[in-house]
Amino acid sequence: MKAMIAGACLVLLGGCANTGQTPWEALSGNASCGKLNSEQQLSLNLADDMANDGKLHASLANLQSLPDNLADVRLRKARVYRLLGRSEAEPLYRGLLGTCLAAEAEHGLGQIAAASADYGQAQAHLQRAARLAPTDEKIRNDLGVVYLNQLRIEDARFEFLTAMELKQSDQLAALNLVTLLLYQDDWTRAGELVSRLGLSPAQFSEAQNRAEKLKVPGKVPAPAAVTAMLK
Repeated sequence: MKAMIAGACLVLLGGCANTGQTPWEALSGNASCGKLNSEQQLSLNLADDMANDGKLHASLANLQSLPDNLADVRLRKARVYRLLGRSEAEPLYRGLLGTCLAAEAEHGLGQIAAASADYGQAQAHLQRAARLAPTDEKIRNDLGVVYLNQLRIEDARFEFLTAMELKQSDQLAALNLVTLLLYQDDWTRAGELVSRLGLSPAQFSEAQNRAEKLKVPGKVPAPAAVTAMLK
């Protein structure tokens, strides 16, 4: 049996060597982690800009014009599908596990689980993502959101502060920290943070509403409310 397993491993490694693929590419539907050419990068940047502007369908259309074997393209498609609430997102993320974009894949899977209020699964994915990319402020923020919804307050505070220190202009992590402080009825420090970072009255009201909902025992936040706290 051991000999058969060893033989199978040698075949796999030999196949990767013959095709020039790394092992993760062979195990992930031949997703290529190679560098994009200038034209592909331009199209990818355009798709990113459209997604950030909320033009998700247009972003997806642009991504569909790019080669599907590119890992960066698959990651962007997964994100757009996730934001659209489409089921295609999860298998795309899973196909990137074990690749050069494993941290991003774990992050996406964690976001999907968090939006479904499956916080145990979300925590597992986001903790793995944080181990793979410990300086990614987006991952640290989202892990903090999961901890906050689990009412693991000190763990959540740690992650929000980490995200804010990694990217000082990160208003989302700051807003989530304000939510945490208001949940604790620490109005003084919440007010100081709002003033120091220049958060708007509307943002403060949003944080207050989230904090009040967290105080209701057994209440599961709506998916849209959780998604708004995620990166």
